[in-house]
Amino acid sequence: MDKDNIYQDYGDFIFKYLLTLTNNLDLAEELTQETFYQAIKSINNFHDNGKAKFSTWLCAIAKNVWLQELNHKNKNQQLKDSLKSESTTFYDLVDEYIKNEDKVMFFKKAHQLSEDKREILYLRLLGDLSFKEIGSIFERTENWARVTFYRAKLEIRKDE
Repeated sequence: MDKDNIYQDYGDFIFKYLLTLTNNLDLAEELTQETFYQAIKSINNFHDNGKAKFSTWLCAIAKNVWLQELNHKNKNQQLKDSLKSESTTFYDLVDEYIKNEDKVMFFKKAHQLSEDKREILYLRLLGDLSFKEIGSIFERTENWARVTFYRAKLEIRKDE
């Protein structure tokens, strides 16, 4: 694996993945940098034995970096007891990227899903990952990812 080209090859993909998780451009950029820092530090732990793609491995690192950020923010939130509302801390993707009313409705419904279902939906539709890759990210089976995606679709269509 060529360490010099990893960011050029996968930077945009990981940034988009983190943007779907964070809904915050600045945070997604920061976490993308941290993801690649962690990836370079542990590149020798990736074994291309046909079980997982490199992009799946990077997504798993990105998810862990994001979860660490959430834990860090939760601890800081408790210490500061900040008056900021969540709505001011998250970037509003709807205003910036979504002009189509159907897409707005879709994302509103997707936002109501459980975290796992929402993430699987985004990974499948926006990240274009296979069910096998999604299962690998969650450390579950391909079938679990497929069934969870199907259930997420049913929940979104429930109110139509």
